[in-house]
Amino acid sequence: MKLHHVIEGPDDAPALVLLCSLGSTVDMWAPQRRELADEFRVITIDTRGHGGSPVPDGPYRIEDLARDVLETLDEVGVDRASFAGVSLGGAIVQWIGLHAPERASTLAMLCTAARFPNAETFRQRAETVRADGVAAVADAVVARWFTEDYAKAEPDTVARMRDLIASTPAEGYAGCAEAIADWDVVDELGGIRVPTLVVAGVEDPATPPEHQQVLADGIPGARLECITDAAHLASYQRPDVVTPLLREHAKGVS
Repeated sequence: MKLHHVIEGPDDAPALVLLCSLGSTVDMWAPQRRELADEFRVITIDTRGHGGSPVPDGPYRIEDLARDVLETLDEVGVDRASFAGVSLGGAIVQWIGLHAPERASTLAMLCTAARFPNAETFRQRAETVRADGVAAVADAVVARWFTEDYAKAEPDTVARMRDLIASTPAEGYAGCAEAIADWDVVDELGGIRVPTLVVAGVEDPATPPEHQQVLADGIPGARLECITDAAHLASYQRPDVVTPLLREHAKGVS
């Protein structure tokens, strides 16, 4: 299906696609979108079931979410792009690298995993939000997005992100949580041949750095960068480090 998206930057610039984490929208990429639009055609996309995108009944698969992205790019006339995704978005990036490498010039996988820890937790979370709404899990989720020090220093940001999570449609959140629970490509990573950057948040409790190490070890030639003072939403908490990394990687600068 065609997804809600925002396009920024010159029409003739190389395309850079930004994909979101579970429970977020294009707003999670606010620190990167406009800054990278100085030399990329930045296309930020709301995942199925999130933000302004359609909310079909679940369950979903990562393949479904990735095909949505590719169909959306077809609609806007983009045949090939660099892709960057956080968490759920990083799994979508992996699928594209495995199954549609001709569409990708580079890949960046942030705070994600080839197999997410505690898959049953995501299935339980899907049951909870279908019964009680996403607000029932929003506090626990946002606590994993930022370090404790950042949360104390930036309470307004944390509150805004908590509200972002809580506003996610229940079926959209649940369907994507089930997609995460079923995701396992640990044994397929060697098939990704697109230049890949892997980014870990050193203090990420949701996908600890050992999961990004699996990606970096399994994907031929992948580069791993570990970001200090960052939890699961490393791109938002540490744009001073993450944004230059994404820029350099998408430009092919090692």
